[in-house]
Amino acid sequence: MDLGETFSWEGRRIAWGRAGSGPAVVFCHGTPWSSWLWRPFAEALSTDFTVHLWDMPGYGRSSKDPGHPVDFGVQADAFTALLAHWGLDRPHVVAHDYGGAVSLRAHLVHEVPYASLLLADVVAIPPSGSPFFRLVKRHPDVLAQVPPYIHEALVRAYIGSAGHRELREDDLASLVAPWLGEEGQPAFYRQIAAYDERYLAENEALLGRIDIPVSVLWGTEDTWIPVGTGERLAGGIRGAAFTRIAGAGHLIQLDAPVALATALRSWLLRVSD
Repeated sequence: MDLGETFSWEGRRIAWGRAGSGPAVVFCHGTPWSSWLWRPFAEALSTDFTVHLWDMPGYGRSSKDPGHPVDFGVQADAFTALLAHWGLDRPHVVAHDYGGAVSLRAHLVHEVPYASLLLADVVAIPPSGSPFFRLVKRHPDVLAQVPPYIHEALVRAYIGSAGHRELREDDLASLVAPWLGEEGQPAFYRQIAAYDERYLAENEALLGRIDIPVSVLWGTEDTWIPVGTGERLAGGIRGAAFTRIAGAGHLIQLDAPVALATALRSWLLRVSD
């Protein structure tokens, strides 16, 4: 499944792709990731669903213009516009990491209707952010100027720390690649500098408004965002289901692909009936 389509929005180029047939399912990635993480799961589900992948502006194969903000608010605006462009009516939304805050804001603030929402190890409510993340946020301009080989080593170590298991070299290379080069290196630090926890506080204050089926999945070994945060998130949403995924860290897609795929399909088949 390739991101062979583009959507022009506010001067940005958003890469996206669609496959399959059946009820619409939209996947939202986080940071410093891209839709690449969701691709195998989308492909597997395309036998029963119309699956949609997209890279947020500033990520993956979408444009990375240094003049374009990439904060939670902008990404929620972009997601709202993209859903309208697709003409989807109440899609099922699946989100990871930063995609949780983006999908929640689109639903709660922009009132975009969803059929259901599945949140996997998401950045959605405060607090969040690893020690390295907080360091970068304090010194984004300095770190953006480090030599490329040092930058690559930093990004590789940072991304590698998200998994509970050691990442395969080809997986690690795929996750690091968008953040290299003259365009990728400054974009990496720019998206961290844009992080604003006020959006997460707004999300938490509005959780009581959610009246759609919600499932929250969390890796028991997530060291970036502890499982207790996931429990608090689920506890704030009326009727939300909470499931621990054993042996998975923050990169649940790579740590526990079978458990995640099983939970995804089971959930979507149940809420699509």
